[in-house]
Amino acid sequence: MDDRQIIALYNERSEAALSETAKKYGRYCHTIAYNILRNEEDSEECVNDTWLRAWEAIPPQCPERLSAFLGKITRNLALNRYKHKNREKRGGGQMLLALEELTECIPGTDSTNEAAEEALLVEELNRFLEGLPAEKRKIFMRRYWYMSSVKEIAEDFGLSESNVKMTLLRMRSKLKQTLEKEGIVL
Repeated sequence: MDDRQIIALYNERSEAALSETAKKYGRYCHTIAYNILRNEEDSEECVNDTWLRAWEAIPPQCPERLSAFLGKITRNLALNRYKHKNREKRGGGQMLLALEELTECIPGTDSTNEAAEEALLVEELNRFLEGLPAEKRKIFMRRYWYMSSVKEIAEDFGLSESNVKMTLLRMRSKLKQTLEKEGIVL
């Protein structure tokens, strides 16, 4: 079943939308949650919560890309669950490590003024990613969106871990230069 048909089921408020969504995107969403949480039960709960959020959001929303819509919901739920469970812990885990790597080149949005610049930041980040060769873009996304470990990325792309680390370092440096050139304060 294609995405338009699944969205039509949501719009009709048919419970078949949930089973079709789970059938088509269950493994995808589980992978996103598991890469962040590293726990089967928590990942399954995040995926189930994703289906509930999708049910509540469609309609009125009508996502253009259902996979991206569901992936974003899953990722946000998993990040929130991770923060809640690890509120007092510091270090360790791929999520914290990946996010720490990005703090060098992407500013936080703690104040209202910084939040106003968030749209510009997103636009520049998208432009940066579009300008990367496909393999480098995939490596970047695997690390910083899907929170995959350097080892997993190296295995999947047939590269050495040091090669992946160096590629990520160079991309973060290039991203930082790009953002600074566009006047985004770091």
